Amino acid sequence: MASVSPTLSSPPVTGTHPQARYASALSAVTTLFFLWGFITCLNDILIPYLKAIFQLSFAQANLINLCFFGAFFLVSIPAGKLVARIGYKRGMLVGFGVAAVGAFLFYPAAAQRVYGLFLGALFVLASGITVLQVAANPYVAILGPARSASARLTLTQAFNSLGTFLAPLLGSALILSHLPQLDTAASAATIDVTAVQVPYLVIGTVLLLISLLLSRVNLPQITHAAADAPAADASQAWHYRHLVLGVVGIFAYVGAEVAIGSHIVSYLALPDVLGLSPKAAGDRVALYWFAAMVGRFAGAYLLNKFSPGKLLAFNAVGAIALVLVSINSTGAVAMWGLLTVGLMNSLMFSTIFTLAVAGLGRHTEAASGLLCTAIVGGALVPMLFGFVADQGGLRLALLLPVLCYAYIVWYGLRGSRRAVMPATAAI
Repeated sequence: MASVSPTLSSPPVTGTHPQARYASALSAVTTLFFLWGFITCLNDILIPYLKAIFQLSFAQANLINLCFFGAFFLVSIPAGKLVARIGYKRGMLVGFGVAAVGAFLFYPAAAQRVYGLFLGALFVLASGITVLQVAANPYVAILGPARSASARLTLTQAFNSLGTFLAPLLGSALILSHLPQLDTAASAATIDVTAVQVPYLVIGTVLLLISLLLSRVNLPQITHAAADAPAADASQAWHYRHLVLGVVGIFAYVGAEVAIGSHIVSYLALPDVLGLSPKAAGDRVALYWFAAMVGRFAGAYLLNKFSPGKLLAFNAVGAIALVLVSINSTGAVAMWGLLTVGLMNSLMFSTIFTLAVAGLGRHTEAASGLLCTAIVGGALVPMLFGFVADQGGLRLALLLPVLCYAYIVWYGLRGSRRAVMPATAAI
């Protein structure tokens, strides 16, 4: 999944010869993007694993997404205040520490086989990732000349995508390979819990090691110049129609992307699709995120050639067509139809974000915070997806992402047009 793009600016950097330290600092911070991409997409593997252990319904299994993405909604604003108080580097160190604690909590959760402990561990882990994201995103944007900010963000986004690609491959080999072929209560009792304990112990250890290394890196200190204009009132950002509709767009996009990615394993296991084993299906999940990674590289070129709004609508129409093809087919066609949706998803986050903050001036940072909280769509849409799947099956539930993409088509063509609501026309 894409990380939040910050407001681009280039404030002065204190210290002697800061340009010489940009490369090492950027290298250190880029590792964060890889890690949160990896950890986020490992949920796609964790959901079928815990579903089998605890014999959960689809709705119950999607509490994983609710706890993980719910942290973005609850923690983003407090994290922003924390980073503003203690600085970017210390904020990242705090994020690493909290995320590591969450990863280590998987060990007792698995040992006790208590689903609630897993959910608590996920929330703590996601809270740490949220703090990291709030601190690292703006730091990357302002770590160097403003003219190269887009290139730096593209580089870090590529590493985020690399993490989303590798996580399902490693997760299916280390975790899903331990699931029995028959999903019954008797077989669930025999599942090896060390399959999930060891990977998250490793993740927690890596987080602490990188935190230690980061603490010893002399990162350039970012000092913001005092703004000439008075601080913007965050509530005024809501008066921009294209922003408000963009918040809904981010909600719909993240919800659709996560809902599909989290259920690919179960979908490909259906007898009328391919009837794959959990491990074989988990390997295919990587292709969904690989397609998104390829699309991001291509998008850097396409967005310079075509209207962003029209390109966004085109991709959303493509996603709708692919999902409908998958729903109404079987075998390899059904599989590739769904996996290729990842390619259509690739440009959506950054394009919606950019269109939503266009022309907001001093309200841009407040708007960025609002758009960040909309990531909670990754918590709520999959929950609704799970309820529909429990009642009518996965094919019927896939119509929910279709509705999300239909909204994005409208936003790209009409909703993204800049407009200020009449009551604040003088702002």
